[in-house]
Amino acid sequence: MLRKFGHVLALLALLVVELLALVSSVVTLLATFGLGMVFLFPPQVRMIRWVTRVTRRMVHLSAGVTIEPPYLPQPPPPQPQSDGMYRSHRTLYKTPRMPAWNDRWKWLLTDPATWRDGLWLLLDPLVKVLLVPLFILLPGRGLRVYAAWCEVLLAATAASRLAGQVSHLKKVRNLAVDTQAAEMRRIERDLHDGTQARLVAIGMTIGAAEELMTTDAAAAKALMAKAREASAETLTELRRIVRGIHPPVLAERGLADAVRALAMDSALRVTVDADLPHRPEAPVEAAAYFAVSELLANAARHGGAKSVTVDISCNGPNLRITVADDGWGGADPTRGSGLAGIERRLAAFDGVMAINSPPGGPTTVTMELPRVLPAYWAGELPKLPRWKLVTVLALHLTAWCPLFPQGIVAAIFKLFDVDEEAWFLALYLPEPWQWPAIAFMIVLGLTMYMTAVTLPALHEKKEGAARC
Repeated sequence: MLRKFGHVLALLALLVVELLALVSSVVTLLATFGLGMVFLFPPQVRMIRWVTRVTRRMVHLSAGVTIEPPYLPQPPPPQPQSDGMYRSHRTLYKTPRMPAWNDRWKWLLTDPATWRDGLWLLLDPLVKVLLVPLFILLPGRGLRVYAAWCEVLLAATAASRLAGQVSHLKKVRNLAVDTQAAEMRRIERDLHDGTQARLVAIGMTIGAAEELMTTDAAAAKALMAKAREASAETLTELRRIVRGIHPPVLAERGLADAVRALAMDSALRVTVDADLPHRPEAPVEAAAYFAVSELLANAARHGGAKSVTVDISCNGPNLRITVADDGWGGADPTRGSGLAGIERRLAAFDGVMAINSPPGGPTTVTMELPRVLPAYWAGELPKLPRWKLVTVLALHLTAWCPLFPQGIVAAIFKLFDVDEEAWFLALYLPEPWQWPAIAFMIVLGLTMYMTAVTLPALHEKKEGAARC
């Protein structure tokens, strides 16, 4: 109880800050739209958002209600044109400072959450004053009512959630495109610097052998032997490049066996523990495989490791991979492109990577790709509660009775004047009540069938939304 009163006092103390922010907001709006002092608007919006952020945190602590921020994603930084200038509407700038400021000002002005925050700031002091008696008599109930009020104006809307998802998808798409472009440049560089140079050398060697064929057969034979050796080396290099694009063992045998093959080729002692009943999709397998390959290479080149443990498992529909080595640690994604490249690969599937690498080691990297495994074997099938299961079974077992013998069959007998009452209840009723009774039986049977089908479907939809 004392804790609840403490939360109430904290909310009431925040009322002083809200009144000051309200007065400042009124003055700022008059100066911005009346006197043209537009530079005052962004700081004022940031101040109001700070107040709402503190309120959301206090509501979560006091009532246990989590209110998501409803703000639209920030605009991306301005990009220079081909001439190096930055465009904002019809104006060109030499630096991105003014275009960035204009985009931010427009973002704050056009975001509906900005004006919802302003409306909340205008009404919240009055709501708090009205709730003071409830805060004193029933503080717990009062905090829950206040949390419900804050959810009305401060919670995320469907539009803001959709905008956030679109922004996230754009970032993921850009990361995927950048990763693909980097891979294409790497393949092109390997072909140009390695394979192409070897093929040119083989051609020159064969040409020299052709010239010596009539004058010095022994030298020509030696040159042809060198050309044959060079062709074998070129073939080996081409196979290495192909494995770098998409290893055949990964396509044929799946992620677990591909990682085991990778462990056999590694110079380290690699132990692979895989528990993956079914294969994920091919793009997911490729991202996970190359991530493990990069981590093994980092452990050998930069970590000074001697042994590595790779654990591949499933956490419901999530794919989890843990790579631990006994190296000297100190791995930092900001100091190299290898770990950053892994993060870009995983980001295409909403994956995350956690690194625990203190100086002196060991290094443990955990990667998780959410919802990439089939739910039907991942243990995520929604299970009906017992009362729903019993209801569905009872409806399936009994719905046939009112629908067919008491409804449809009785209607057929009635239409064709069949002189057979049998156990059709509607035919024992007076004449005016027979058709209404038949219609009622048909509607009742159809309703029972529809309920038996709808209950599991609604439960599955609810469980799926909760998982997402």
